[in-house]
Amino acid sequence: MLVTHPTWQRTSKKDDHIGWVFRDPYDPPVTPLCGHGSIACDGCVPPPKGHVLSDCKTVRDIYDISAKSLNMSTEKTIFSVPVLFDSKTKTIVNNESSEILRMFNDSFASLEKEKTIDLYPSSLRQEIDDVNDWVYHNINNGVYKAGFAKSQDAYNTASAALNKHLLKVETILSKQRYICNSSTITEADVRLFMTLVRYDEVYVVYFKCNTTPISTLPNTLNYCRELYQIPEIQKSIHMDHIKNHYFTSHAALNAYAIVPVGPDVIKDLSKPHDRAKRFPVSE
Repeated sequence: MLVTHPTWQRTSKKDDHIGWVFRDPYDPPVTPLCGHGSIACDGCVPPPKGHVLSDCKTVRDIYDISAKSLNMSTEKTIFSVPVLFDSKTKTIVNNESSEILRMFNDSFASLEKEKTIDLYPSSLRQEIDDVNDWVYHNINNGVYKAGFAKSQDAYNTASAALNKHLLKVETILSKQRYICNSSTITEADVRLFMTLVRYDEVYVVYFKCNTTPISTLPNTLNYCRELYQIPEIQKSIHMDHIKNHYFTSHAALNAYAIVPVGPDVIKDLSKPHDRAKRFPVSE
């Protein structure tokens, strides 16, 4: 697994594209393109020596390698992450997080010695799909609709929908342990959590999503504590990277790349929760 530097940089001398770059954790700090600030390379994992991607300095380079292998152009490509790359065929298998999540749950399940969890069980698939739909449009993508709105009306509409559906999450979680049912964590929980964990540190400030902080929703907050304390999920959260990316990568939104101190969400999510006590799983 490779981890980029959180701060976007120029990816080519031939055009104005900015995006994800690789750095070694021992490299000197990166200066945001606005010319202010200094962001350390802690937590970065570049392509290892001898790997097919060892010469890649940017995520864009990975797309170029894949396009060359497929005899395709990258002229209109958005060089996004995450990327699931096949080192044997030298091609990008997928670059959509929800699809990669499901691929690891299903397509690669046979590679596991013992399958310990199914995030997309057949008995809950319709419910999971339904939850994913309203969560994506109103929460996952809702924060971006608010944050990048270019008119007051567009912002007001996005903010209202976001607030409505956060309250819907709170109501559901007051009655059951997880977003789809009370006994099983599913991919819908993982997808929802990845927005909720960023909410109070980033979206409340940066995207003006300040009507309903997660800290004001007791059931949602305790739900986030439970999910964060699952070791495999906790390992996927690097809050310094999260904050540094948002606050230092968009000069138009933060001209001086100042990173707010924030409420220390990680410290709060490490506190005890009562989800298991309130909603015990029957054997």
